[in-house]
Amino acid sequence: MPEEQPQQGLPAEERALAAALFNETWGLLDKADRTDEETDRMVHLAHASRLHWDNIGTDENRAGGEWQCSRVYAVLGRAEPALHHALRSVAYADREGVATWMRASAQEALARAHLVAGDVAAAEEARVRAWALLDAEHDQEDREIVAADLQSLVFPPLG
Repeated sequence: MPEEQPQQGLPAEERALAAALFNETWGLLDKADRTDEETDRMVHLAHASRLHWDNIGTDENRAGGEWQCSRVYAVLGRAEPALHHALRSVAYADREGVATWMRASAQEALARAHLVAGDVAAAEEARVRAWALLDAEHDQEDREIVAADLQSLVFPPLG
């Protein structure tokens, strides 16, 4: 019987890797003139970060990883995976111990994904839930970050 191999890497190293992958994804999300190769890399980085958060993180980290995957797909105009990951973000964010700002962020991701899918009514419902959650958040910096994301949602004109 083969000897069991020790697990590679230490928890702190994997946590740092998950964060670094998340940050690199964010850098590519912000890049205006991404190449096709950079777009592919951005998708892979988001999923890699999410995988490492699954290994070492909390439900809040997992919710954030799913949020980022959803954002990547929303930016790319891909409704189905954007919705899938937004719903996963909401599911993790609704677990006990997850901060209110993260729950609001998950709803923001859901609103954004619904907009990409063309479901304005569902997007508005998610946006209302996000603002209601944000009203209960006490940390000003967290409130401002999530509020900026909510304010960046682009709803089609009425009428």
